[in-house]
Amino acid sequence: MTHQYLSGLVLDGRRVVVVGGGGVAQRRLPRLLEAGARIDLISPSITPTIEGLLGNSSLTWIERGYQTGDLDGAWYVVVATDDADVNDQVSAEAEERRVFCVRSDDRSRATAWTPASGQHDNVTIGVLGGGDHRRSAAVRDAILEGLRIGELAARDVDRRPGVYLVGGGPGDPDLITVRGRRLLAEADVVVADRLAPQQLLDELHPDVELYDAAKLPRGRAAQQEEINRILVERGREGKVVVRLKGGDPYVFGRGFEEALACAAAGVPWTVVPGITSSISVPAVSGIPVTHRGVTHEFTVVSGHIPPSHPDSLINWDALAQLHGTLVLLMAVQNLPAIAARLIEAGRPADTPAAAIADGTLPGQRMVTSDLAGIAEAMTEAGVGAPAIVVIGNVVNVAREATEPAADAAGAGESGSAGAGERGPA
Repeated sequence: MTHQYLSGLVLDGRRVVVVGGGGVAQRRLPRLLEAGARIDLISPSITPTIEGLLGNSSLTWIERGYQTGDLDGAWYVVVATDDADVNDQVSAEAEERRVFCVRSDDRSRATAWTPASGQHDNVTIGVLGGGDHRRSAAVRDAILEGLRIGELAARDVDRRPGVYLVGGGPGDPDLITVRGRRLLAEADVVVADRLAPQQLLDELHPDVELYDAAKLPRGRAAQQEEINRILVERGREGKVVVRLKGGDPYVFGRGFEEALACAAAGVPWTVVPGITSSISVPAVSGIPVTHRGVTHEFTVVSGHIPPSHPDSLINWDALAQLHGTLVLLMAVQNLPAIAARLIEAGRPADTPAAAIADGTLPGQRMVTSDLAGIAEAMTEAGVGAPAIVVIGNVVNVAREATEPAADAAGAGESGSAGAGERGPA
C-alpha cells in the first residue's frame, strides 16, 4: 500500500505545467488559478471551457504537444493526456528534475495525488481515499456539509460577531441558503419572523437567545423599533446575531431599515440574501414568472395597502397597461380593490390569475381563476394569507403543461401544487 503525506502547496506566482487540454485539465485548472499559480497549459487542443479561461493572465496555452525541456522552472506538474507514452515521458522527466507530478491515468506512477478538495470560508478541506476517488469525494462532501450546516462548527472558534440579516427563503427549511443555515448554527441570538422557516428554530443550540419578532412587546407601531433595539444591543455585546426573515431580507422585508439602524450604531452587519417567495412560490407551483413568447417582464408589487390609500406609492394605472406578469405580495386583504382598480385602468378582466397559499410548505394550496374572479375564488376555496397572487398569461402556460398530466392521473384542476413556499400575506 502506498502511503501519502498530505501537504498544502503554496503555488502563488510559481510555474505549474499542465499537459493535456481535456476534461481532467478542465477540472484542475480553476483551483490552480485560484491558488495563484502561473500555469503553462501544453496541448494541441483544448475544450471550449478551457478556452474561456484564457482571459486569465495567469494561464498561457502552448498550442502543441509536449517537448523535452517543458518542465524547466516548474514547481508542479499535472499530466492529463490520453496518450500513455506522453504521460510516461512527462512523469520520467519530472522524476529526474524532482518536480512533483500528478498523473490522471496511473496514480501508481505519480509522485503526487490530487485530493478531493473543497472550500469552507478560509478553510480548505482535502481528502485522500487510498486511491478510491469516489470514497474520498464522499468523505469530503460529508465534511463540507457538516461545516456548512453547523454540525461540525466549533461555535467558539468560528464566531464572527455582528448582525446578520438572513433571508430564510420561502418556507421550506431546505430552501434556506447554505450560509444562512451555517449562521444559525453559529448564532448567539436569533430574532425570527413568523414567515421564517420555523423548523430551523428547533435545531438551534440550546444556549441561543431566541426572540419571536411576531410577538415582541409594545404593540405593532413600536415593533420595528424594538427589533432594531435588540439587534443593536446584542451586536454591541459582541454576539453573533441572526435576524431571520422569510424570503429575501430586502424584498418588502424592511431589512435595510435594520441595516441602517446597525450602521448608525456602529454595529457591523452583513446581508445574506434569500430566495424570494415572489419568484420561487410560483415556480414550485408550476408557474414561470417569465416565458419566451409570452412575457418580457414581471413586476413584483406590495398590496399591503389598497390602491385608494393616500400612502400608496404604486401607479396602479400604469401597471394595468403592462402586458407581463404581475406578482402581488401581502395582497390578500386588498385583492378585491386591487383587481377592480387594474380592470378599471385597462387590464382585461379575463386575464389569467392564480393564488398560492403556504407556498413550499406541506399545506400549500393553489386556486386559479381570472383577474375578475380570483378574490372570490380564494374566498370560496378557503385560501387565505399568507399567499402569493400571480396575474398574467403565464398562468395559462402553466395550465397547458400540467393539465395533460392531471387528466392522465384523473386529478382536478385546483388544489395543492407540490411543495411550495410561504410568501408574505
